[in-house]
Amino acid sequence: MEVKKTTKADLNKRTVLFLQIGLILVLLIAYFIIQWRSYDKAEIVQDVYSHKSMDEVEIPVTILQTPPPPKMVIPDVIEPAPDDPNIKEDLIPSTEVDPNEIVEVDHIVEIIKDKPIETVPFIEIEDVPIFPGCEVFLENEERKKCMSEKITKFINKEFNSDLGNKLGLKGINRINVMFKIDETGNITDVQTRAAHPQLEIEARRVIEALPKMKPGKQRGNPVIVQYSLPIIFQVQE
Repeated sequence: MEVKKTTKADLNKRTVLFLQIGLILVLLIAYFIIQWRSYDKAEIVQDVYSHKSMDEVEIPVTILQTPPPPKMVIPDVIEPAPDDPNIKEDLIPSTEVDPNEIVEVDHIVEIIKDKPIETVPFIEIEDVPIFPGCEVFLENEERKKCMSEKITKFINKEFNSDLGNKLGLKGINRINVMFKIDETGNITDVQTRAAHPQLEIEARRVIEALPKMKPGKQRGNPVIVQYSLPIIFQVQE
């Protein structure tokens, strides 16, 4: 019987297709084998990052073991060391005092340091400084009033009122003045502040020219009295 062949039954035509399919399958199998490989736990090292601060991390306490102190062996019998004639002993000076060398002290002079002079504001002084001409008043408040009036009259008389026009100033001008009457009645530590330096110089000159006063007292002791006043003058246009 003769075998009949058809062109459809020829497998050589699909050889290339089967080869490609086979290669694809082999590649897929190899890929899955690589992905499914299991690692030994000892080979995996994982870095752990801690979000805790240094204060929150618990640090184990390290205890240092110190060796015990060596034991001292004390003999039952202590024998003195033999004398060595080549060793010179240091002589310790005696602490005894010779009665003939004692100096008798007749008296002890105590040095008393000067206490700083107290500074008291004018409004708080018990015995106000006495301006020349205010001695007739006996009450402290009357002497304060008399002193303020005398100083005001003195400034009005001695202050150069033409200075404002020379400096080109206008309107009302104010000079703040502060000075001290020391424990001897002299004027010291004059401080002035004004809008123009020449006004400060003139005010300081007038205040320093004030006459010497009888010093103020606090609790019966002479003290430094601090006095302040404003000098106000108006420049005539």
